[in-house]
Amino acid sequence: MNNHTHFIYSKSIIKPELEIKIIEFASSNPSVKKIASFLNTNFSIDATDDKDVIAAYNYDWSNMIGNASILCRPSNSTECAITIKLCHLLKIKITISAGRTNLTGSATPNGGLILSIEKMKKIDSLDTSNKLISVNPGVYIEEVRKFVTNESDNSLIFVVDPTSRNEAMVGGAVSCNASGFIPGPKGSMRMWVNQLDFLLPNGEQIKAKRGQYISKNGQFIIRDSNGEESIVHIPRYKRINLKNASGPFTAEDGKLDLIDLIVGSEGIFGCITNVHLKLSENPSQYINLFIKLKNEEIAFNFYNYIRKILNDDMGNLSGFEYFGNNCQSYMNHYEHFFNQKYSVGIYMQIPLYNDNIDYSIEKWYDILMSFNDITEEEQILSLDDPNNWKTFFEARHSIPVNALHKSKKYKTASIITDTIVPPQSFNDFIKKTHSLIKSKKIDYLLFGHLGDCHLHFHLIPNAENENEAIKCYRDIIRISSNLGGIYSAEHGTGKRKKNDFIECYGMNGVKEVIKCKMGFDPYFLFNNGNVVDK
Repeated sequence: MNNHTHFIYSKSIIKPELEIKIIEFASSNPSVKKIASFLNTNFSIDATDDKDVIAAYNYDWSNMIGNASILCRPSNSTECAITIKLCHLLKIKITISAGRTNLTGSATPNGGLILSIEKMKKIDSLDTSNKLISVNPGVYIEEVRKFVTNESDNSLIFVVDPTSRNEAMVGGAVSCNASGFIPGPKGSMRMWVNQLDFLLPNGEQIKAKRGQYISKNGQFIIRDSNGEESIVHIPRYKRINLKNASGPFTAEDGKLDLIDLIVGSEGIFGCITNVHLKLSENPSQYINLFIKLKNEEIAFNFYNYIRKILNDDMGNLSGFEYFGNNCQSYMNHYEHFFNQKYSVGIYMQIPLYNDNIDYSIEKWYDILMSFNDITEEEQILSLDDPNNWKTFFEARHSIPVNALHKSKKYKTASIITDTIVPPQSFNDFIKKTHSLIKSKKIDYLLFGHLGDCHLHFHLIPNAENENEAIKCYRDIIRISSNLGGIYSAEHGTGKRKKNDFIECYGMNGVKEVIKCKMGFDPYFLFNNGNVVDK
């Protein structure tokens, strides 16, 4: 096998005698209780059919409630393979569960078995020379970040930092192509995944390095341990070239790296069991600033001003976040950042690489004070003091959390837009969306990643206007689509946004994903209901 091939060879990692035992047991048509007992007794796999235990895994941050008959928490890839093999033989649906921070119901089970990777939390190795780290899928993103910086004596960093980094696990972040503060491509997981170990829905393993498997004529051919082949057809619908988590990666020319197909596929093609992540040089220092501004129009003018200063490359910053409409109502420590005079704010993080800190601070201070609407020193709050930074991080994290808590209190849907439009359409999109939501008298807030022109409208309906809010969301998706945008920049599709996928890519896009999935999962067992329905 050469280094660049569309032929993929999967193999069983289950010992032959154990495979025989699994096959024999499956042929007995066992009950749910017997399945859990079989996995426990014969393989020491943590499996249960206890409804009270399972209940805690029946939902994610989307507030969607699902159901499952069995919960399985394997501790390594072999235990995963055994569980998946058994489900394959019995045609049992599997929902892969990680930190359950997903906002679109991707981890909400649709019957069958929940496969939680939470016990697969080993950090295998750190290669500082090649800037790589190997981790299990159940390791928290923040654990990876801290481990890398500590073990490399602060010389390296894992850069992806979603707001939920303390709760989000590597496997889930890869599956959803999660992103964080950093604007541009380097803020998302895709760019940093160098190798994946994952299990197919038949329980066999594939190890893939970036550049190793490249599709040919729009196809991969998978040959299993028995010599049987399946064809994986690469989706070819046109994806908009923006920050984009709207469905599996595509290749209009039929040429695609297998890594890119798996990243962002939301678990519909297989189960990730190990990830090799690329690392980056750690900036020697950061300048962290919170800019207080009077209103939204000024904030967007400030964005354009900074973009011009950076020659249109916002990736030179490691953070450019907006806190706008109604954020104060849902932000812990809001009084630290806002007052009656300044109602919106922008967080900027500027990485320094062996730059003189005093010179850099002075340079950036002059740049900021040259902006017409920054007239007072109090508008620039330094977050480099540890207490200020801690306060800011807690405040930023608290906004979506508090909003979700209010939705739970109302017992209504949490409705968060994840739309993104081209920069030239951004102002038009924001104005039209504000006008629409206000006309419906729905409580909402606006915050997010201004560096990517990617802001979240978070609708918080009460019981009386929930249906109107759902209709309002649909209208926002259409506004975005009409302006050349897409419905999901970072949250994925899951179960909640399948209609959004159709809105953006049409039924042909659905057919393309189904055709691709059939090559991996002909029985549609994995993460059933995510992205598309059979």
